[in-house]
Amino acid sequence: MYFTDTKGRKIFYAMHGRGEPVVLLHHGFGSLVMWNEIYPRLVQAGFTVILFDRPGYGGSATGNFFAEFTGTEAFRAENVNVLAELTDFLGFDSFHLVGQCEGGVVAIDYAARFPERVKTVVTSSTLCYSRETMEEFNRGKFPASFSGLEPEMRGKLEKWHGADYAEVFYRRILRHGGAYGRGKFDLRPRLEEVLCPALVLYPDRSSLFEVGQGVEFYRRLPAGELAVLPKCGHNTYELKPREYVRQILEFFTRNRAGARPKRRVGG
Repeated sequence: MYFTDTKGRKIFYAMHGRGEPVVLLHHGFGSLVMWNEIYPRLVQAGFTVILFDRPGYGGSATGNFFAEFTGTEAFRAENVNVLAELTDFLGFDSFHLVGQCEGGVVAIDYAARFPERVKTVVTSSTLCYSRETMEEFNRGKFPASFSGLEPEMRGKLEKWHGADYAEVFYRRILRHGGAYGRGKFDLRPRLEEVLCPALVLYPDRSSLFEVGQGVEFYRRLPAGELAVLPKCGHNTYELKPREYVRQILEFFTRNRAGARPKRRVGG
């Protein structure tokens, strides 16, 4: 299904189940398709699950938006705008947010900007801050060309974005950094503005970010919780889907009444 945002872009989304709404936010290489092992478990637990492709990703990859806008300072704010427009369009006043890696940046930005609309936030494998520019980081972590990727990763990108678009997409995201941007990245000041209950899920052996990033992330949240997934790599949703959902559902249950006491940042 599609809705049209205020800039005239067609945004692809899907909605499943009945109950409290949960919005799933894909990572920087992904699309809503990556959630196929996760959303049915949340639906079975009694939630309405909303998934969508951010502008320039998957089924929302229309026009020149991604090429022209991704590398600008406004890109992060624009992702929040689209999330706000979609949830308004669907008629949800408040909801839970779950973001994987860069999707966690969108979730945190939204929760800081619209605190009255967010019940809880869950982030997984999301970078807290960088010590180098993200351009430098990407050059050190990813092949310079699409053909240099492992066949499994090329297949995922083609599944998420289509065979005709996957290579173009990869070149753009590698250069511009998506929600993490091109320069040095630091989410810490924004974390202190997120007042709702927030769970930080982090793997103990990510090939991208060390587990200490998750600890620093958690310490900056006024109402934060931390769960470390043992013997788990970066794509937590894919490697440990049952544990991923279990942690989310238990977190929702602990915070359903909104009664969890706030703690001081750094506590």
